[in-house]
Formats: sequence, C-alpha cells, structure tokens
Amino acid sequence: MAGMTSSARPLLNRRLAGFGTTIFAEMSALALRTGAINLGQGFPDTDGPEEVREAAVRALRDGRGNQYPPGPGVPELRTAIAAHQRHRYGLALDPDTEVLVTAGATEAIAASMLALLEPGDEVVALEPYYDSYAACVAMAGATRVPVTLRPREGRFHLDLDELRDAVTDRTRLLLVNTPHNPTGTVLTREELAAIAELAVERDLLVVTDEVYEHLVFDDAEHVPLATFPGMRERTVTISSAGKTFSFTGWKVGWVTGTPELVTAVRSAKQYLTYVSAGPFQYAVAEALALPDAYFDAFRADHRRKRDLLADGLRSAGFEVYRPRGTYFITADIAPFGEKDAYAFCRALPGRCGVVAVPVSVFYDDPEAGRSQVRFAFCKKDDVLHEAASRLQHLASSTRDLEA
Repeated sequence: MAGMTSSARPLLNRRLAGFGTTIFAEMSALALRTGAINLGQGFPDTDGPEEVREAAVRALRDGRGNQYPPGPGVPELRTAIAAHQRHRYGLALDPDTEVLVTAGATEAIAASMLALLEPGDEVVALEPYYDSYAACVAMAGATRVPVTLRPREGRFHLDLDELRDAVTDRTRLLLVNTPHNPTGTVLTREELAAIAELAVERDLLVVTDEVYEHLVFDDAEHVPLATFPGMRERTVTISSAGKTFSFTGWKVGWVTGTPELVTAVRSAKQYLTYVSAGPFQYAVAEALALPDAYFDAFRADHRRKRDLLADGLRSAGFEVYRPRGTYFITADIAPFGEKDAYAFCRALPGRCGVVAVPVSVFYDDPEAGRSQVRFAFCKKDDVLHEAASRLQHLASSTRDLEA
C-alpha cells in the first residue's frame, strides 16, 4: 500500500543519521520569522561587479550555456582558472585535463570524497569544520578524525604534533581548509610546510578548500598547499567564484589537480549534477580576468567591515577572535556568564534582533566550542552598524545583572 514503510529500517541512510537540517537553514529561517538581522549564513547582501553580472546577461542572450555545457566546464572558464592559478601562485595547469568545473565548492568537496575514499578509510580534518565535510565523509563510508584548532592569544592555532598523532595506517586523506571557516585562521607557510611534509612522508592524499583565498588580512597570506614540494601530484585544490565575486547563488566552483586526480573526481561528479550554471560559467571566466585592483579593493573593503563588526562585538562584551581571513568572526559568550552557544543563538533574535550561528555544531565534540558563536561581516555598512548597535543591549543587560 502507498505510504507503508518497514519499521525495521529507518528511511534515511544510516550514514546520514544525525545530520538533519543544516544550521544555516535553521538560523536563516529564524531570521525570516523574527525579522532579525541575519549575520548567521555567509552570503553578501549586495551583488558583485556590474560588469560580471552583465557578462552573464550577455551569455544568456547570446545562447551561450543555455543548453548543457561540456561536462568538465566551458573551455573559457577552464582556461581562466588555469590562468588565475598561474598568475597568482605560479601553478601551471592544463585547462583540458587538470581543471574541472563544479556546482560550487560544496559539490567539489562531495565529489572528491566520493571519488577518493572507501569504507574503512580515515580522513583527518581540522575542526571546527564546514558542516558538509562531515556529511560527505560519511556518505563515502569513511571515518573522520578531527584535529581541533584551539583559541590562544586572540586567534585559533593548529597543533602540528596533534595533527601528526592523528594519522594512522588507515588514514587516506587530509582535508584542509585555509583560510579557515569558521575560525578565520589562515595557516602559515611554516604550518603548510609541515602538513606537506607529513603528507609526503605518509603518502597521503590532500584535499584543500581554498574558497576564501582572496580574503586574507593584515600580515596573512594565502599559499596553496599544491605549491609545496611533493604536493602537486597528491593535492586536490578546490575554490569557487561565489565568495570572491559575491554571486553565491550562481554556484560555480572548481577542482584543480593532476590529470589522474581530476579524472577521479570527475568520475564521481558526473553522477551528481553532471553540469550546471552554463551562462554563469562564461561570466565567471570574465570575472577571473579582472585586474588585480579589483581583488585588492575587495580585500580592503572586507578588512574594514571586519574591523567594524569586531569592534562592535568587543564593545558589546564578547571575547572576539579577530580573523585573519574569510568573512566570519568567531566570538565567545563566556564573558556574559553563558556557556551554551546554541541556546544563546536561538534566543539572540528575541533579545537583540540579530542572528548568529553556534560554532558548537561544527565540532565532533560540542564541548570544544560550546561557548563560541560565528557572525558574518559580508554585509552593508549600515547593516553592520545596526547589528552592532542592537548587540549593545547585551552589554547593558550584563551590567544590570552585575549591579
């Protein structure tokens, strides 16, 4: 009969049990329901460059990409990605065999995990981590092994000894994200060199998520892991256009690596979306060719927004970990005498009219980040000013309690 199911087995694949709805969907729905300022989900509230948007319109009108684009991506975009990697990092890539266009970086991560992992493999990942990492590793039947970034002296740090100890004979792959979401950490050359040395020594594959490559601040620099000795042949590098050009809805990402690695990832990717975002691929090809001045101004603008929100959070009473990359700030609620970030974020719209995301959901051990919350600063200045103003209610309520 229609609607009948077996009570002996859950409908949802057991590998996905416990994941549920993403925290981003939950908190964005909360923002809509309450009318609060949404600093939870990481999307800009303004579109990117007008010339890039017009390039998409031209492609639509000219009939470029309105039908299925080539499986690996349109040649113009693959060529532009290769040129970007050469110009920025000195990485020489063959656009025909070493570049694959994906439906955003999230599909690139999924395809990489499904292609490269088998049941019984272990994946070492830096936590807290973007929630799709855990789900994709689970779908591949592998086991994730977290190495925790811990706050110290105003930012989060990687313990290289802990990373080395996490690698076992079952470790197949290191999953590295830098600049790091949600902590804003940017791994240094020395840290990356140590990761590369470990990968070569233990013959490990590495997947690097570099979607925030153009959002690094202060004295930080983004250095692709693939540029280190012995890493070109074992690294799958992932990035996307959404974060760099503020068109997150277009979902245009990419994978680069050796022909063997790209072929493996493409074998999985072709059974996911197959292809996507045809006209937008042509527009992103033009975006990647924008002059260096665009990227410099983009970075400077977000550094200013970071400082605006960071100062507001600190004034409101948070302990703030000022990020060196991405467009997120992690803050601690302990100064308010609170410990449960999830409960804090659920209540925050009612208290202040602002939405944030609890970082605890990005840890295997929620206690490790139980009092941490994440705010996005990729918003208009007036929105950030208003959010900072609303959050001052926390400072005043804390003073009232202390009195």
